[in-house]
Amino acid sequence: MSSYVFPIQTAFIIFVIASMFLLVPWLIYGYRKDGFFSWSRFAISFSFVFYLLAAYCLVILPLPTTRNTCAQQAADTVYYNLTPFMFVKDIMRETPIVWSQPSTWINMIKGRAFLQVMFNVLLVMPLGVYIRYFWQKRAFWKHALVAGFGLSLFFEVTQLTGLYGFYSCPYRLFDMDDLMMNTSGAVIGFFAAPLLLALFPSRASIQAKSEQIVEQDRVYPVPQLLALLIDSIVVVIITNLLSIFTLSNDIQTVLDTSTAMVIVLFFIPWVRNGYTPGSAILRFRYVDRQSGTPTLPALLKRFIAIYAPWLLLTIIQLVSKYAYPSYHKDTLQPYLIWISLGIGALYFLVYLTLFIHVLVVMFSGGKRSFYFDEVSRIRASRK
Repeated sequence: MSSYVFPIQTAFIIFVIASMFLLVPWLIYGYRKDGFFSWSRFAISFSFVFYLLAAYCLVILPLPTTRNTCAQQAADTVYYNLTPFMFVKDIMRETPIVWSQPSTWINMIKGRAFLQVMFNVLLVMPLGVYIRYFWQKRAFWKHALVAGFGLSLFFEVTQLTGLYGFYSCPYRLFDMDDLMMNTSGAVIGFFAAPLLLALFPSRASIQAKSEQIVEQDRVYPVPQLLALLIDSIVVVIITNLLSIFTLSNDIQTVLDTSTAMVIVLFFIPWVRNGYTPGSAILRFRYVDRQSGTPTLPALLKRFIAIYAPWLLLTIIQLVSKYAYPSYHKDTLQPYLIWISLGIGALYFLVYLTLFIHVLVVMFSGGKRSFYFDEVSRIRASRK
């Protein structure tokens, strides 16, 4: 059992690291495609990534301790089996069956050869389930057949080539029976998939909800927050570009960042009909709640509402960095300590307020808006 646990643990660690980089792009893709976050689509898609990683790790792990695997093998080692149904002979040889004695059937099921066959069937069975989810109709079982064979062939070639030439000789067997069992597993998984997929919303229901959201012109808080995150990245990029042509000091950095924020959060949506770089990627724009179109006063109020907290936090940082005179008199130390504590508390209070506000809006189910949209009387629109 430990030979299976280690590869799965390794795949899980890789999956967690990969998920950190895939989460935001996936959210962007999901909101562009559906207009809302589908937990079922998320679970199925990310579990598919984990499945592929786990299957691959089960095939290649554990790795040999040396690259010179030829030195650990006999000169007449055979690296492949091209004879089909050899597993039947292996099962009969290792666990002989007496048909009149059911106890021998149990021994067969517990035998290594039989368990190896079952493992090869189960290894690719999930692939058939995923293909059934993506293509839905039973007529696409041939897709499962081809995909199962292709994935199995990829695994077998990986083993035959010694991890694509990294090892001097193969350290596992290329087996025709593995190809057959893996491919059969994919097809079985395809036809058994409805039993499992009944627990998840169908793609048709997700599509219907997406169309309803577009018709209602609803944009949830999370895609708005993602758009603001993308806008922030664009601001950082523009700030760095401006810093190439300006002086390098804190005041100039504030001016460069302010200029970049004006460009991204006010000028671009003004000239592009309400679209910021982030909202354009997520397919919505900012419009006035009354007129349904982006107006200059509303966009300006929204910019100021976003800019003001950032400016306040920046001023607090600059004050804490430069405002304290380098006095060493004991009589001034208590005052400097209290001032420092007050500035730190104010800094923390601003961040805490913004954090709580974001949480309240995100978990409101779309019933609340961000403060800058309330102040400017702006709403996000997909039309």
